[in-house]
Amino acid sequence: MELTVRVEKWPYVAPFRITDYVFTGAEVVVVTLGDGGLTGRGEGDGVYYHDETAESVAQDIESVRDVIEGGLDRETLQTLLPPGGARNALDCALWDLEAKRAGKPVWQLAGLPPPRPLLTTFTVSAGTPEEMAASAKSFTAARAIKVKLTPDNPADCIQAVREARPDVWLGVDANRGFTRSSLETLMPVLKECDVSLIEQPFALGHDGDLDGFAHQIPIAADESVQSAADFPALVGRYDAINIKLDKCGGLTEGLHMAHEARRLGFKVMVGCMSGTSLAMAPAFVLGQLCDFVDLDAPVFLARDRANAARYAHGELFCSEELWGGSA
Repeated sequence: MELTVRVEKWPYVAPFRITDYVFTGAEVVVVTLGDGGLTGRGEGDGVYYHDETAESVAQDIESVRDVIEGGLDRETLQTLLPPGGARNALDCALWDLEAKRAGKPVWQLAGLPPPRPLLTTFTVSAGTPEEMAASAKSFTAARAIKVKLTPDNPADCIQAVREARPDVWLGVDANRGFTRSSLETLMPVLKECDVSLIEQPFALGHDGDLDGFAHQIPIAADESVQSAADFPALVGRYDAINIKLDKCGGLTEGLHMAHEARRLGFKVMVGCMSGTSLAMAPAFVLGQLCDFVDLDAPVFLARDRANAARYAHGELFCSEELWGGSA
C-alpha cells in the first residue's frame, strides 16, 4: 500500500469566532492510499482544543508509515492510533479504498440505505447582535441555524437572531463558555426564542454541573465526548451526543458511537471541525443515522474541492464522485 500525506490550507471568506477562539481558515491533512491502481482519500483537521494542528496530525501519520504501507486495515487502525485527526484521515481513506476494492459505495458497506439529502444547520459566528442578525439573514435558504454564543451579551444576540429569522429551527452552541448560574439566567430567553438544542454549555470536567439541572431544552455533549468510551459518564446529564469524526477518529468509530448512543437513549448529532467537502462526505454517511446534522463547514471557505458538497434548500448532499463511491 502506498501512502501520500499532504497539508493543505483553505482560507475562509471571513474570520469565524467562537468562545476564546477565532478561525481564519481550514488547515487540513489529506491522506491518499494507493493499492493496485485503486486509491482512497481521507481528510483530517484535528481537534484544536487538544492542541492538534495539521503539522502534528501529519507527523502522527508519518510515525506509523511502515505499518500503513505494510498493509493496514480499519480494525488494526483502531488500536494503532488514538482518536483524533490522524486516525480520522486514515480511517476515511481506508473506507474509500475499500469501496473501490469491493465495487460497492461506502453507505452499502456500512449497511445503510441509499443516502438522502440531510437538513443541516448553518452556523452564525459569535459577534454583536447586529452582526449575528445580519449573518442569519444572509443564509437565505437555511431552514436550521446554529448560533455561536459567548458570555458577552448572549440574550441580546439570540433574540436578534430569532427576530431576524423567525422561520428556522434554532440551536445554540456555547463551546464551554457558560456556568450553571449563567445558563440558568439565560434559559428563559432561550425558551422564549424557541431554541431547540443547547450544545456544550460548560467547561470540560464540569459535566457534573448538569446533575439536577432542570431544562426543557435538550442539551448535547460535544467537547465532553470523544468516543463511545465517554458515554457512561454522560448518561443522565446530556440528552444528545455530538459525533465529530476528527474527535472520535473516523467513520468506523463514528458509526459505532451512533448505534451505542441510541442504545443508551441519547439523541444523535453529527458535527464537524473545519474542513472541505472531502471531510463532510464521510460525515454525511454517518448523518443518515442522526437526529441533528451540522455539516456546513465548506460554506465558509473561499473555495472548495471539485465535486463539492451541494447545499440547496437548507439541505446537504455529498456525491460519491467526491468520496466513497464504488469506482
